[in-house]
Amino acid sequence: METREVAIETRNRRGVFDLTDACHGFLSDAAPGADGLLSLFVPHATAGLLIMELGSGSDADLLDALDRLLPRDDRWRHAHGSPGHGADHVLPLLSAPSLTVPVVGGAMALGTWQSVALIDPNPDNGRRLVRLSFLAG
Repeated sequence: METREVAIETRNRRGVFDLTDACHGFLSDAAPGADGLLSLFVPHATAGLLIMELGSGSDADLLDALDRLLPRDDRWRHAHGSPGHGADHVLPLLSAPSLTVPVVGGAMALGTWQSVALIDPNPDNGRRLVRLSFLAG
């Protein structure tokens, strides 16, 4: 198994951050031409991973939907950090901290419009880590 840690600079902004190129780069080194699984893990309580279409407004729609489901106000018992930070700790309900993607011939077997992304609704952190691991089949 090959593993690499990738740092994502969020610059203390909430958002959806594309990991697809970082995954391609990792697989070109770790799995040239191989079949297996790409495992991603984000070791943070207030960030998650997902596969979705990025751009064309999808990113903003996702954050808007998240804010409707998990309002950024003072209703949360977990009350430190920026306003609404308690909502960030409920994110794993909707976006898990881990993700697995099939790899065929050294490339992720994603659909045409699919990308791998980090969702980080928490503006209190300027940097996130993502662990990528390739498990050969």
